[in-house]
Amino acid sequence: MMNQEPSDEDNRERRQELQQDEEAFVLKQEERRLKTMQRDSSFAWILNSIYILIGFLEVLLGLRFFLRLMGANTQNQFTQFIYGISDVFIAPFATLFISPVTNDSANPIGEGNIFDLNVIVAIIVYALLCWLGVSLIKYIYARR
Repeated sequence: MMNQEPSDEDNRERRQELQQDEEAFVLKQEERRLKTMQRDSSFAWILNSIYILIGFLEVLLGLRFFLRLMGANTQNQFTQFIYGISDVFIAPFATLFISPVTNDSANPIGEGNIFDLNVIVAIIVYALLCWLGVSLIKYIYARR
């Protein structure tokens, strides 16, 4: 009987060590899972921010295109606001094409109806840049 007691004590100590090792392993797994979730959350935030910003830009450029197409009054504050904000984004494309203009004698204040192909090109280019940027970020993220 004396021989069994040290063996039982060794077994008990061994079980405690195994249990501690298992708890440490589970804790490390949970830490890794939390770090992964945090990184995934940051990744999703970055992608969503890009989509939102480019989405606003696309809507702004779409409004500019619509206002020019409809021959909006250039003296109107809303029209001036949209043109003023979007001018920065249209500048690289402003002289790319000469846009056809139809003069409307009923609209003496406006510049006439303008099918601004430059705005269409800008919308397409910014959408492509968004797609390339998001693809690059996804590629970099996948390599980690």
